Amino acid sequence: MKDQNLDLFDPRTAVIDPEFSPTRTREPDFAFAFNDSNFSDRVLRIEIVGDSLDGDGTSDSHGCHSLADWARNRKRRREDFKKENALDITACPEEQIISCNQIDSEDADNENQDESVVAMIEEPNSGDEAANSDDSTWNCDSPRVIKVKTLHISSPILAAKSPFFYKLFSNGMRESEQRQVTLRINASEEAALMELLNFMYSNTLTTSTAPALLDVLMAADKFEVASCMRYCSRLLRNLPMTPESALLYLELPSSVLMAEAVQPLTDTAKQFLAARYKDITKFQDEVMKLPLTGIEAILSSDDLQVASEDAVYDFVLKWTRAHFPQIDERRDILSSRLGHCIRFPFMSCRKLRKVLTCNDFEHEFSSKLVLEALFFKAEAPHRQRTQAAEESASSSRRFVERAYKYRPVKVVEFELPRQQCIVYLDLKRDECANLFPSGRVYSQAFHLGGQGFFLSAHCNMDQQSSFHCFGLFLGMQEKGSVSFAVDYEFAARTKPAEEYVSKYKGNYTFTGGKAVGYRNLFAIPWTSFMAEDSLYFINGVLHLRAELTIRH
Repeated sequence: MKDQNLDLFDPRTAVIDPEFSPTRTREPDFAFAFNDSNFSDRVLRIEIVGDSLDGDGTSDSHGCHSLADWARNRKRRREDFKKENALDITACPEEQIISCNQIDSEDADNENQDESVVAMIEEPNSGDEAANSDDSTWNCDSPRVIKVKTLHISSPILAAKSPFFYKLFSNGMRESEQRQVTLRINASEEAALMELLNFMYSNTLTTSTAPALLDVLMAADKFEVASCMRYCSRLLRNLPMTPESALLYLELPSSVLMAEAVQPLTDTAKQFLAARYKDITKFQDEVMKLPLTGIEAILSSDDLQVASEDAVYDFVLKWTRAHFPQIDERRDILSSRLGHCIRFPFMSCRKLRKVLTCNDFEHEFSSKLVLEALFFKAEAPHRQRTQAAEESASSSRRFVERAYKYRPVKVVEFELPRQQCIVYLDLKRDECANLFPSGRVYSQAFHLGGQGFFLSAHCNMDQQSSFHCFGLFLGMQEKGSVSFAVDYEFAARTKPAEEYVSKYKGNYTFTGGKAVGYRNLFAIPWTSFMAEDSLYFINGVLHLRAELTIRH
C-alpha cells in the first residue's frame, strides 16, 4: 500500500521528468489530448491583459535575441509593475478567475510569492468579498483584457503535474466544481504559459532559445510545475554559458519549494564563474564589478588561485567597501553573506589580529570567527583533517584548505629565553610531484623579531651527482637594509617512528631578499624521494619543520 503521507509534488521526493531518472518508467505522453474536448473535463479561459510596455499584446521573449535583452526587458516590466496593482481579481458568480499578474518574486519574499494565488484558490469570491477583501485590488483602473484564449483541459493531467492546479481542482469549494476556470496573465507571459501547458501533456517543449526557456521556467515556477523547471534547467545547462547568463541563472527568483528543481542549473552557473575567475588578480577589474551572487560563487571555490587566505580577506573588504559605502549595510553583508566565504582558519595570525580591530565587521561576529580559527590552528593535524572532512559538505567550507600560491604554515613563537619560532609546513604528495623538474613552492610569511621570513621547497638538480632532488630553503622578505643573524634547523617526520628527525643545521646572517638552505635535504635522488615506499610521505603528506632562533 502506498504511503498516504507522501507529497507527490515535493521536488525532493518526486522526480517526474524521465530524462532525469533513467531508472523510472517513462512518463505517459498525453499530447493527443491537449485542447481536445473529447479528453477534457473542463474549459480553461485565459484572459490576456496588455503589459504597460507591450501594448500590442505580444510576448517580448520573441524579440529577445540574447539573455541580456531578456534580463533588461524583464527588469523594465518589473519596475513598471511596481507602479500597478499586484493582483487583479474580477468577481464572477459563474466562474473562477485566477489573476497571475503578480509582483515579480525578486521584489517579494520568496517563501510567500504564491501565497496570494493560493488564497484566491481557497477562498470563494462573491461580489461583496471581492469588493471588501484586503487582497483584492479590483478597480476601474485594472489592466484592459486585450485577448481571450479558451482551451479544453483535463484536470487530472494538470493536477498530477502541478500543486497549483491540484489545489484549484480539489479544494472542495464551489469553484472547484465549476466547469470553466479563468486565468488572467500578462501578454508577455502568453507564449510561456502555452508552452508550459503543452509540456504538462507532452513532457517536451517546442522552444530552444535561452530567453524563451527562461520565460517558461519562470511560468513553471509560478504554477509549481517542478518537472518543467527541471527540464528547462537541463536544456539551459546544455547551452553555451557566459558570465552574463551565469549571473542571471544565480539570480533567478524561485519559491523555496521549487528552488531544488533549478539547483543543477545554479550549481553549473557557480562552477562556470568559479572556473573563469579562479585567478581573481588576473581579472580584478572585471571581478570588482560583479554582483554579490557572483562574488559568493567565486569565493566559495576550493580552486581559487590566490596567494593566501589573507588576500581573500583583503579582496572581500575592497569589494564590500566599493559596493556598500554605508557602514551598516557593509557590516550586514559581511555578517550574513561574504564573511562566511572567508576561510579564517587559514589566515595568518597577524592578519587575524587585524580582523579583531576592523570596523567593517560586527565585533561579536569577528571575535567568534577569529576564536574559531585560532582553536583550529591549535588542533593536532589529524583533528584538523577530521574537521575539514566534516565540513566538506557544508556551503561555507571554512575548514577546507584552498590551493594557495603560498602554502599555510603553523607557527609557535617564543620570546624567552631567546626570540625563537618553530614553523611547520605540510606538503601533499601531488604538490611535491608538481615541482618536478624545476618548480618551487613558497610558504606564507611568518615573523621573528619583527622581520618577515618564508620557506621555499624546490626540485633541484644536484650539482655533484647530476640528478634531481628535493631542497628546502629559508628566506627573509626584503625590507630595508636590516640584517639578522639566525640559527636554523630543518627537520622532517620519518617512517617508521613518524617523529621529526633533524636533517640540516646552520646559521646565517640575513639581509633583505636573501635565502639559505640545502639543495638535497634528504641526500637521495628525486625518484627515491617520490617512490611509493618513501620514508618521508606519511598518509600522502610530507611534514617539514624549521626552527629559527635569533643569535645575540
